[in-house]
Amino acid sequence: MAAGGSYSIVEYFGGGDGYRCGYCKHENGNFSHGMWSHTMTVQDYQDLIDRGWRRSGKYVYKPIMNKTCCPQYTIRCHALNFHPSKTHKKTLKKVNSFLSKGEMPVEKHDEGHEGEPMDSVHEEGVQPPPQDPLKIDHSEVQDISTSPDTDITNSTAPTTPRDDAAPTPAEKTTNVMPKPGKGADPNRPLCRKAKDLRKERRLQKEQQKQQEAVSSSVNPATSKSSSNQPKSLEEFNIESLPDDPLHRLEVRLVPVSFEDPDFLASYEQSAALYASYQMTVHGDAPYECGESEFKRFLCDSPLEAETAPDGPDVGYGSFHQQYWLDGRIVAVGVLDILPSCVSSVYLYYHPDFSSLSLGTYSALREIAFTRQLQQQSPKLAYYYLGFYVHSCPKMRYKGQYRPSDLLCPETYTWVPIERCIPRLDISTYSRLGENAQAGDARALKELGRVLVLHRRTVMPYAAYARKRKGLNDEKEVEQYASLVGQMCAERILLYRA
Repeated sequence: MAAGGSYSIVEYFGGGDGYRCGYCKHENGNFSHGMWSHTMTVQDYQDLIDRGWRRSGKYVYKPIMNKTCCPQYTIRCHALNFHPSKTHKKTLKKVNSFLSKGEMPVEKHDEGHEGEPMDSVHEEGVQPPPQDPLKIDHSEVQDISTSPDTDITNSTAPTTPRDDAAPTPAEKTTNVMPKPGKGADPNRPLCRKAKDLRKERRLQKEQQKQQEAVSSSVNPATSKSSSNQPKSLEEFNIESLPDDPLHRLEVRLVPVSFEDPDFLASYEQSAALYASYQMTVHGDAPYECGESEFKRFLCDSPLEAETAPDGPDVGYGSFHQQYWLDGRIVAVGVLDILPSCVSSVYLYYHPDFSSLSLGTYSALREIAFTRQLQQQSPKLAYYYLGFYVHSCPKMRYKGQYRPSDLLCPETYTWVPIERCIPRLDISTYSRLGENAQAGDARALKELGRVLVLHRRTVMPYAAYARKRKGLNDEKEVEQYASLVGQMCAERILLYRA
């Protein structure tokens, strides 16, 4: 139960037949467990995504990893330690060049970065339950705290030690100076391959670093003021923008609430942008991306807006991060702000700006946003990119935001991605945890303590089973509880009709 006295309420659907995979297009190879979340606290959802769950609208699903055709591993980036790669820097410079000078690249650079295919993030045919459960009668909540094993507290995600830097194979370099050529200008060197030039520049940088290391050991004070330090992500975001750029980009964070005036004022424009993106980028038919689909998948959220003394100023919950270019929305990142992370849900953008690599750009902005929130809430230090799908080459780009970890599907511990990739190269499904003796620290131990909601009353499953003698739902409840874990099962209410 949340600090404000509210519960998460879910209806479990189980995992039945396979359905179409949005990654490999297998017609019935995608398998997952699912549940409909009528309402959910941010802490409960944080704990669920740390067990491999993910939401699409109010539908929360967990891939059956050892059965589904394309296993989907939860991936998180260490936002505080993130450094942009060369590709990331090029994207930031490209956007800044467009904003300052109006230069629009002709070629596309963001293929595969456009986000999850919409039909891969929900089970086909899943519809909302016909009616919401009745309001809880708090006067009839049964006490389950008499057991000495009760431990219902806010959780911290299980972690494993990791190395901050991934080992990379050293590249062979040779220090070969160019000889004067005999071409049109004998004073110029011969033309050389770009690969050789890159190697030479790399060697020069290494030599420069060694010289700096020597000088810093002699005079440590000078090394701290060196201007050769790598630029931070924030510095790249504002680099080279003049005081009066040709285009103006404004990023607005809007809570997903039909009671919020900013959300309402931009709703129609945002819905139209979503439809244009889905039809152009993903090839959807108009009926597949209408206003009702937009509302269901990207506006209806089970998360309750919450604030906490040690939380960020904007609070917790679901948000749309809107990118306004010269007064109109050109991209929207759908985000969940949770106690330990910013979780990316979806991105859609105007197809006319696809050459700006807005998928990459928005992810970098969201990492910078996570770092900003962490200054207000120290435990909010991770950026979750959804699922990493190694069997789908187009989805491997998520592994480029490093340092990052993948979630082990058996122990629910985090493993640095560089240790996971060799295993995934051998098998699409793999236990990623390296400790063969380790297990699920939050595995189901006491089925009778699972909380259920029955006839407006909260009770442990043991009491419910006594009241409903002859009802054969124990296997279903046990499967649900084993998937969410003992701690969540004792906090989240499983609705029983």
